[in-house]
Amino acid sequence: MNDDQLLRYSRQIMLSEWDVTCQEKALSSRVLVIGLGGLGCPASLYLAASGVGRLVLNDHDKVELSNLQRQICHGNNDIEQYKVDSARESILNINPSLDVQVIPHQLSEASLRQQVVEADVVLDGTDNFASRRLINRLCVETKTPLVSGAAIQMAGQVFIYNPCHDESPSPCYSCLFGELEDENLSCSENGIMAPVVGIIGSIMALETLKLLTEFYSALSAQLLILDARTLDWRKVAVRPDPQCAICAPSINQ
Repeated sequence: MNDDQLLRYSRQIMLSEWDVTCQEKALSSRVLVIGLGGLGCPASLYLAASGVGRLVLNDHDKVELSNLQRQICHGNNDIEQYKVDSARESILNINPSLDVQVIPHQLSEASLRQQVVEADVVLDGTDNFASRRLINRLCVETKTPLVSGAAIQMAGQVFIYNPCHDESPSPCYSCLFGELEDENLSCSENGIMAPVVGIIGSIMALETLKLLTEFYSALSAQLLILDARTLDWRKVAVRPDPQCAICAPSINQ
């Protein structure tokens, strides 16, 4: 690191849990962020501010007026622009030394797999079960750590797939939710309180940083749930499902 980087990241380098070695790992890491909406925006901004050296942003949507209530990478001048372009501009305004790549179209499974393989961690900020299941499957097949989040109305959750966790196999997203369908569970139909996605997205960024530096994560094999109405937090233990169609073959090998 140069002197400017040491100064920029000094407030986290002084932490006992995060030293120069951790910072250098972050700077040399590559994170794939899928979905630059309510979760992907705060997560990507905090990853950028924290010094993750390479960010790959994937989202085929364009900015709409209704997004601006919660998707903090975007502003009025970005309406009708691709979200990844708006997010890249916001990220580089915070930390111009980063390598930020944008993919403004929906990837084929083969192309998405290649992006997953090249990533050190995948951050899933998508808003539907079909996308989450596909991303989860590709991460399991390639043994790539995954941070997955969701938020709706006044609730949010974070789940981590960590194939490198200790000696025990990590449960995957499908162990938890199986073939659950969306059933109209969208923000456009049910609403979302803006700060909820900020809270969940920030936790997703924090857990991503922990995975990049092999720092202990309290969320391994657990689902973190927030009830924002009461500010109650719960952790639900999740065990690998021996019948899981996605990760059971790797568990039983």
